[in-house]
Amino acid sequence: MAKDGKKVGEVTHFYNNIGVGIIKLSAPIKLGDSLRFQGSSTEFDQQITEIQFDHKPIEAGKKGQEVGIKLAERVREGDEVFLI
Repeated sequence: MAKDGKKVGEVTHFYNNIGVGIIKLSAPIKLGDSLRFQGSSTEFDQQITEIQFDHKPIEAGKKGQEVGIKLAERVREGDEVFLI
């Protein structure tokens, strides 16, 4: 698997019942960005349509924040997240 783009974070948790991944950000992201999720059994791209911080919708996530992102596929703890 080739790692394209800039690493912006890592998955710390996934809530299967609501399809939300929690990502610890190492760089800022914003609504509309396209992200690639990669791990040992994960590889997909998705555009960000919803970001939450502290259970409230936000327009952008800052470096160091842990944000929730609505996802179409399952992610796993430790999966890397890249801005593409």
